[in-house]
Amino acid sequence: MPRKRKLLAQLSALQSSSSFPPFEALEDLNATPDGDSSPKSSKYFAIEKKKSSQLEADFFSQPCISLAKSFLGQILVRKLPDGRELWGRIVETEAYLGGEDEASHSKGGKQTQRNAAMFMKPGTLYVYQIYGIYFCVNVSSQGEGAAVLLRSLEPLQGLDVMRELRSASRKGPTKPLKDWQLCNGPSKLCQAFGIDKAFDQRDLTQDAAIWMAPGHDLPGEQDVVATTRIGIGNRGEWAQKPLRFYLRGNKFVSVVDKKTEREMAAMGHFSCS
Repeated sequence: MPRKRKLLAQLSALQSSSSFPPFEALEDLNATPDGDSSPKSSKYFAIEKKKSSQLEADFFSQPCISLAKSFLGQILVRKLPDGRELWGRIVETEAYLGGEDEASHSKGGKQTQRNAAMFMKPGTLYVYQIYGIYFCVNVSSQGEGAAVLLRSLEPLQGLDVMRELRSASRKGPTKPLKDWQLCNGPSKLCQAFGIDKAFDQRDLTQDAAIWMAPGHDLPGEQDVVATTRIGIGNRGEWAQKPLRFYLRGNKFVSVVDKKTEREMAAMGHFSCS
């Protein structure tokens, strides 16, 4: 009887409220006397788990360098076939401007079957293979053939699954990877998130298996280090342009440029540690 009176009181309070009932109240109504919060068969008390919020098309529709910086602090979400979600905070990116950018796959405006995604609408994934075995994932931006390479993530959710996926891609017996080793490189994050060529040309604003969610406590300009890109070889002046961006002090970044950090500190961009 006490429980029935409690439920009646809650229902009465909900009915008299002019606003939508709070989520917590619905959970209380779903609870059983022994504390089980599993939903009841009644459709009135069913609570549907919704897809996490995501960044929309207007976010991706910005110039390449701006998008590369804006990605820092945002969350990449990968939903596996079994329903589990992997979350990682973006902490390092590289901008590839297309056209005259000698390090870009679309330099000179050349469009091929391989790089077609770079010419698609902003927010389109461009996934390519290197060394015949590893993958890298990019996101198209404004600008003909421009895209941003996702270089490193800070793992937030599903670390054990990421560790399993990384281990499956490694040969022979290996030591368990530490958290900071899971996604600290473009191919590593693709392994950890199960991203392969099948994700090429997918739309981050529409896909059910991969999307971006807005991050919290986004970094300010003073938290971002701008330095040269990695592994692009002899590309003349383009090899020296500061088109790689990362969060200063974040241990999940793949390569730290201490020289650039000291120079930025000397110019007053941030305090030298």
